[in-house]
Amino acid sequence: MDLVALLAIQVLYAIASLALMSVGLAIIFGMMKVINLAHGEFLMLGGYAAIEANRLGLSIWIAMLIVAPIVVGAIGIIVERTIIRWLYGRMIDTMLATWGLSLFLVGLTTAVFGNTTVGLSAPLGSFEIGQYRTSTYTLFVIGVAFVVLGGVLTVLRFTRLGLIARGTMQNANMAAALGVNPNRVYSITFGAGAALTGLAGAIIAPVSGVFPTIGAAYVAKSFITVIGGGVSIVTGTAMASTLFGAVNQVATYVTTPVFGEVALLAAAIVLIRVLPQGITGRFFRGSL
Repeated sequence: MDLVALLAIQVLYAIASLALMSVGLAIIFGMMKVINLAHGEFLMLGGYAAIEANRLGLSIWIAMLIVAPIVVGAIGIIVERTIIRWLYGRMIDTMLATWGLSLFLVGLTTAVFGNTTVGLSAPLGSFEIGQYRTSTYTLFVIGVAFVVLGGVLTVLRFTRLGLIARGTMQNANMAAALGVNPNRVYSITFGAGAALTGLAGAIIAPVSGVFPTIGAAYVAKSFITVIGGGVSIVTGTAMASTLFGAVNQVATYVTTPVFGEVALLAAAIVLIRVLPQGITGRFFRGSL
């Protein structure tokens, strides 16, 4: 029974991690139809922002929960205004531009921080489940994932900002006719997605560490989750994260982490083959 409880916590942690690293991309790709191949590097920058803020003396909680999302959100707004804004509706050009941005960010961080792995010590200690011991930080990550998904859902569904953002993405000309500035909405939305990505990178940093090329390990999982989830931003991300996170963690427990990653990819291939429009393209239609 103790082992079952421990495995359940690890599965929930895998689901939460996948949801956190994907929700920012779900906003940028799901709402704005922008394929951001630098998403993994935004996660990486969030980790570095938290690490450097903590090294300069700030509390680890302030570094992770405040500094990292603000820094990466500001970078996202700059990227949107200088690169993405001129490429809306040009998907191939956007992919090439963000791929080039990805390479630039990897080279820049390598020059600044070196090619070694750095990290934060996971706070909160550990707790026991019978004869097993696990990190309390995993429970914190699970809690943050629930809060983030719930917060995004609340903002998009029940606030004026969310209504304006959704309306602008659906019909920018109509929104402009009603007095909304579409360019400002695009900047805020892209910045919000980048900020959530930076938060995820900071939250994951104490577990995985950070190095310049770590984004490559994140971006594939994030895109698989968002595409597997379908058109609904929050519901799709939550459902796909639940499926892929559970498959990954159970397969990892039964075999090895390598086969866990293979099982995740196999599950994604089967899901997309069976449900080409994603989970929410077939189920939960009309949901956020």
